[in-house]
Amino acid sequence: MVTPPLAEVLDGQHAAELRKAARALLKQPLLLAHGVYADEFRLVRRHASELREWFDRNTGWSLQVDAETARLGKIPGVQDDATHPAREVTRSAVPFSRRRYVLLCLALAALERGEAQIALGRLADQIMLDAKDPQLAAAGILFTLDRRDERLDLAAVVRLLLHLGVLRRVAGDEEAYVSGVGDVLYDVERRVLAGLLATRRGPSAVRAETLEARLAELTAETALDSDELRFRAIRCSLTRRLLDDPVVYYDELTDAELGYLTRQRGFLTARINELTGLVAEVRAEGIAMVDPEDDLTDVRMPESGTRGHVTLLLAEYLTAVGGDVVSMADLKRRAVELASEHSGFWSKSAREPGAEGDLVEQAVARLAALGLVARTADGVVPRPALARYAVGETVVLEPRTAGTAQVPPQRKAYLP
Repeated sequence: MVTPPLAEVLDGQHAAELRKAARALLKQPLLLAHGVYADEFRLVRRHASELREWFDRNTGWSLQVDAETARLGKIPGVQDDATHPAREVTRSAVPFSRRRYVLLCLALAALERGEAQIALGRLADQIMLDAKDPQLAAAGILFTLDRRDERLDLAAVVRLLLHLGVLRRVAGDEEAYVSGVGDVLYDVERRVLAGLLATRRGPSAVRAETLEARLAELTAETALDSDELRFRAIRCSLTRRLLDDPVVYYDELTDAELGYLTRQRGFLTARINELTGLVAEVRAEGIAMVDPEDDLTDVRMPESGTRGHVTLLLAEYLTAVGGDVVSMADLKRRAVELASEHSGFWSKSAREPGAEGDLVEQAVARLAALGLVARTADGVVPRPALARYAVGETVVLEPRTAGTAQVPPQRKAYLP
């Protein structure tokens, strides 16, 4: 057996490490020197120069690395995609409400002004002071934190900050605060806190009034006064979408973007494959960068359990109706039929009368997040990529083995 030259072996190890580091940043754009991603953080720090150059040239994303944190400043290619919300750091993974998003922003502002340690009760007091802003009141945002549901909202925000590494629990428990019988003490990790904001300009510099205009100002490119800069902006935008979005449909692109992608598709997808290992699946309607390792996603399909099974079965049902709109009422009726057909596999709660509403809502949310359907005022419209879940042959579906199809990488909702 011929032994490969040492240089070839070292080049292979380097490429493997670089790929693992890049995938870690795409999966978790904020990495800490301690915790579950400590090994990946060390790889990112080792290859920071190459990664920073690649992301800056191909996506326009900045990469900041220091002794404690690595932060990839991801800016989404699509500003108005609401299918990947922040979620509770619990098994239920309930999406954040408008009130929780406001609480999150107020909490971050209070922590930025605060000391190295803070109690949850003290944080609540500071949030209450800021919440008296007349503009919040005019927008219908009111907080008292006297009610249990409001304290639950604040506890959900704090658990997200704990998950991100902004806070570190020293003593106490959030449940005690929610019940009104105790408090919690946290260390504030200021380096992590400082790296959360991923925008091209400070929010205080934004003057627009509408949400869409404000998002555009936050992420606006510098003046594109030459063909070279305009082409670079298009290349970065398309690369961001190919990396982040489940499917890039041609009909969602501008004429300039579609023309550039048509000419440079091979170059763009090859660059992504070289760094990340994602493989281009090109169809008549669009492109998906599929992950053979199936770990760069925050939304999986199929997924084990009753809800995953329901989602897969409703996807199969939707593929049979082509491009027609299917009402939510029709999907609920189908869910009731499926509950009867698969009663031996589904959980008891999913088979109870009235459960079909929640099952369908969660299934549709998952399908929309994967770019497989679009929601309209009249119901749900199947998108071309849904065809991969069409029934091909009879398969016995167990709760834990609902299928093996792979899905492309997804954007992290709460850390753009």
